[in-house]
Amino acid sequence: MNSNLKRFFYTLVIITCMSCNNKSNTTIISSEELEIREKVDSLIQIMTLKEKIGQMNQYNGFWDVTGPVPEEGSAEKKYEHLKSGMVGSMLSVRGTKAVRAVQEIAVEETRLGIPLIIGFDVIHGYKTLSPIPLAEAASWDLEAIEKSAQVAAAEASAAGINWTFAPMVDISRDPRWGRVMEGAGEDPFLGSKIAAARVKGFQGEDLSAVNTIAACAKHFAAYGFSEAGKEYNTVDIGSSTLHNVVLPPFKAAADANVKTFMNAFNDLNGVPATGSTYLLRDILKDKWDFKGFVVSDWASIKEMVVWGHAKNNKDAAKIAALAGSDLDMESYIYVSELEALVEEGIVEEAVIDDAVRRILTVKHELGLFEDPYRYCNEAREKEVVNSKAHQEAVLDVAKKSIVLLKNENQLLPLKKEGQKIALIGGLASEKNSPLGSWRIASKDNTGVSVLEGMQQYKGNELIYSKGADVTTGDTHFVNELKINTTDKSGFKAAIKAAKNADVVVMVLGEHGFQSGEARSRVDINLPGVQQELLEEVYKANPNIVLVLNNGRPLAITWADKHIPAIVEGWQLGTQTGNAITQVLYGDYNPSGKLPMTFPRHVGQIPIYYNYKNTGRPVNEANNVFWSHYSDIENTPLYPFGYGLSYTTFNYANIKIEKSSFTIDEPINISVEVANTGGLKGKEVVQLYVRDLVGSVTRPVRELKGFELIELDKGETKTVKFTLNKDTLGFFDNNGNFIIEPGDFEVYVGGSSQAELMAKFELK
Repeated sequence: MNSNLKRFFYTLVIITCMSCNNKSNTTIISSEELEIREKVDSLIQIMTLKEKIGQMNQYNGFWDVTGPVPEEGSAEKKYEHLKSGMVGSMLSVRGTKAVRAVQEIAVEETRLGIPLIIGFDVIHGYKTLSPIPLAEAASWDLEAIEKSAQVAAAEASAAGINWTFAPMVDISRDPRWGRVMEGAGEDPFLGSKIAAARVKGFQGEDLSAVNTIAACAKHFAAYGFSEAGKEYNTVDIGSSTLHNVVLPPFKAAADANVKTFMNAFNDLNGVPATGSTYLLRDILKDKWDFKGFVVSDWASIKEMVVWGHAKNNKDAAKIAALAGSDLDMESYIYVSELEALVEEGIVEEAVIDDAVRRILTVKHELGLFEDPYRYCNEAREKEVVNSKAHQEAVLDVAKKSIVLLKNENQLLPLKKEGQKIALIGGLASEKNSPLGSWRIASKDNTGVSVLEGMQQYKGNELIYSKGADVTTGDTHFVNELKINTTDKSGFKAAIKAAKNADVVVMVLGEHGFQSGEARSRVDINLPGVQQELLEEVYKANPNIVLVLNNGRPLAITWADKHIPAIVEGWQLGTQTGNAITQVLYGDYNPSGKLPMTFPRHVGQIPIYYNYKNTGRPVNEANNVFWSHYSDIENTPLYPFGYGLSYTTFNYANIKIEKSSFTIDEPINISVEVANTGGLKGKEVVQLYVRDLVGSVTRPVRELKGFELIELDKGETKTVKFTLNKDTLGFFDNNGNFIIEPGDFEVYVGGSSQAELMAKFELK
């Protein structure tokens, strides 16, 4: 049957079934959602069991679609499945030509012509790269973060992709875990706001538009709490942490109408998340009423056998399907095992229908049934990808993501003329590392290096000396990087350059592929010989600006003690060098705030601002029996929410309209913020709350509001916040949201260590 006849037949079936349904239901169905539901149900009625299961099967791109078809091995089997309608989705197929080729097979050669949904890891951009997500979170600028996701969606959709495996909304308190670079940090309130912004940026107002793509909230759930920060590890947390810290960003994504969720690799309460009925059915699909579909992470259904939770592949298929995992990514489990499970009565066909209904609904919402090739416009691909407007957009968010950690004696901003500047560090000339991890569609070495950025400022004499590389050998996404621990041959030249300079700018940190998936580290100091290089250069010239390039918080206690100026420059994507240089020279006044706590030592991990008070928080009796370390203080090196500016801000006159409120009353709070420095600047005004007594112990403070403001020098602004029962309540150990009367403290300031405080009572 050719494609035109097939579509005609399909339309007749839809019209017939809608007519039948309307005869038995006097309600006029007019909404788009109900119309899609009718179409999906009509299609399901004519699908065979094999075809239904095929929609639950996702394959990675397995051959060069512009070349010959596979003739042997697993690729041939996948190809036959594709031609017979046994594949519902493919991932890592990109570019309009490649996507059209596989889509034509699905639409033109299968019995029903159901289009594929094409997924890809569009994590912080497609070709034009924004900062890594953790860096973007440091901007606290929700509009900029949403815009960044819009850019990523526009480019990815122009290249044929209509679904991204982002945003990652995992909360994590452990910088040893490499995937902290992919999330929004340690706080559930900030993480929830950013999750919603990213979903909105990817999906837009109209999912069927050609410049939007379906988003995916991952990894559901608790992946960021993997023990010891080790990838793919077990998770053991209490229900209070689960409901109050882990789940809120996922709920925010669901409330933002995210179309898909992805399972986590970890277990929770001894059950792999992929097979957790509690997570997928009880919470996500029932309690939250999530209407989209759930995809496994790569082969995570099959891995339940390795976990020891399923006895074989067939058992794994049963557990995952019954739990609510709708789409199998690269396990081959559903397509090989589900049919027999249904025929044997172990899995009801209604379970299959529910999963397929969810998948087909998203395909309809994407407009794929209306036009399967809507994302396959080669002219648009050439016009959109790497456009000038996109470069400007990622430069904007990159500048906003930079955090000024230290600036003694106003060493920064640098003077624009009359200085001799030594630029030192292998990362300073890097064009690949600044792109960060998870940028598999971009071309290597397309980032602007710090060296290139600084060379654009012609008023100073610039001398570059590498000093030392971070890594040795080739760097590639799938390889374990080898760290340079021996080569100090560049030290001598770097020290000489430093001695002859007025100011030294050192770019040190991690290579872009030292963070990300499977990049856990026990040592989060400066890798390799960089610490030694820093100390040797300091001996030659202590007038140093340290620029960090990294994907996680680092332990830089020595640098904090000795180096006068420190800039957290992260891995900022395509425009890294330009963004950092514009901040160094003062063309942009830094305004970023840390989304994760920086420890003094790795032994403090996990360290985070919203900790519990414990029963012995201070040394009241002047003895050893209190909650502390014997060899280092409890405080972080840099706290959550911290970040400086080239100007200064003063907080005063915090006011709460009255001293007590009923549970249903809004609580209005105001504070005056003044720019007391000499430059115009932005400040993230942060509001924290402490619930002094709770049936479940509450943290010492919790972020409950923030506002990014801009003030001219000498300007004062009154910033207002409103708290209510939704922001003051919390989840009990059964996952029930409760609001309890009692006394509360409110803190407002420029970090989680804000001192300006007021009190109120909730009755």
